[in-house]
Amino acid sequence: MSSVKAKAARVASPDEIRTHFPALGRIHSAHPVAYFDGPGGTQLPRCVADAMTKYLYYHNANTHWSYPSSFETDRAIKYARATFADFLNAAPNEIAFGANMTTLTFHLARAIGRLCSPGDEIVVTELDHHANVAPWQALQHEYGLKVRMAKMNPETGTLDWGDLERLVTNQTRLLAIGAASNALGTINEVRRAVHLARSVKALVFVDAVHSAPHSPIDVRDLDCDFLSCSAYKFYGPHVGILFGKHSLLQSLDFPKLLPAPNTAPERVETGTQNHEGIVGAAAAVDFLSSLAKGETRRARLKTVFEEFHARGALLVKQLWEGLSTIKGVNLYGPSLESPRTPTVAFTIANHPSPKVARLLSSRGVFASHGDFYAATVVKRLGLSRQGLVRAGCACYTTSDEVERLIAGVRAMAQG
Repeated sequence: MSSVKAKAARVASPDEIRTHFPALGRIHSAHPVAYFDGPGGTQLPRCVADAMTKYLYYHNANTHWSYPSSFETDRAIKYARATFADFLNAAPNEIAFGANMTTLTFHLARAIGRLCSPGDEIVVTELDHHANVAPWQALQHEYGLKVRMAKMNPETGTLDWGDLERLVTNQTRLLAIGAASNALGTINEVRRAVHLARSVKALVFVDAVHSAPHSPIDVRDLDCDFLSCSAYKFYGPHVGILFGKHSLLQSLDFPKLLPAPNTAPERVETGTQNHEGIVGAAAAVDFLSSLAKGETRRARLKTVFEEFHARGALLVKQLWEGLSTIKGVNLYGPSLESPRTPTVAFTIANHPSPKVARLLSSRGVFASHGDFYAATVVKRLGLSRQGLVRAGCACYTTSDEVERLIAGVRAMAQG
């Protein structure tokens, strides 16, 4: 058995994985549903919903009170912090939870803005989801900061590194960069970005929402200051996760209520949290780690994501090559030879993206359409009116489902 096959044998097969997802049994227009909308939100395995239901039925309470269900809630949140510490290779006291990545980023941005002076600069990129753009742009009005935006290359769907290097200067206080483009699947060189920021002593914020479902994340290896992700992109509920180096979470002037805890990471978390969502998010990570063998949760997760990346590469190759043979179909983003997630963006001539999504859904194929809040990407591609169709492969996607998507696009293009 080859080493590749040996590694694959340690991770549950797609068929086995699919048994955990009740949504995959849905029938629409007499077709079993094939979910290609994962970049906008994946389906949940049964164990995640069960964990949330169990919490709500038997342990539901607010925190830090002297009775059993409150103690149990405290323990559940503590467990979730430890779980995501393993997920990101962080420490539990560096993990904060919030409503979603966007809300957490606005909250963090305001705290960072309080450190800055008028004329200081923050650098963002055209390739990013606007949740990693708008929070920093808001500081222009609140604190007089300047936000610089590094260009993308529309032809390749990649970051213009020459422009980024030009924009990062001694006035830069923070570089905000996406680990991967949610619209095009482009994987950015985050370590290179961190090295660039460090050369001018700037902080680094990483939006890992789109990369987290597909590749292992190691914040220690990246040496980023902050990193955010969303559990609903990797088989969990709608909860946001923020990593921050403990010293920064402890020292930043976060807006907060005076009676609230003043120690990190709780000082980052405003108000009562979504406790059942936090429990479900931890259950999603435990589900992922259960798909492989290994001595530690971190080791199992690393094996799972390495295998997911390999499987995703095969699926995206099949999808890209299949779509590229269809007349009238245009593909966007990096080539198959470039680092990318299993996410493909395309258009069909004379078919606006909402129409394509509707026609595909009539075949039981669910795919996203529009700009996916990566509005600058779509504008730079000249597609603001038409929008993109986005098909993303998840851990439950099969080769047969990819063929169904290709067949549906072919029928539309030739119709």
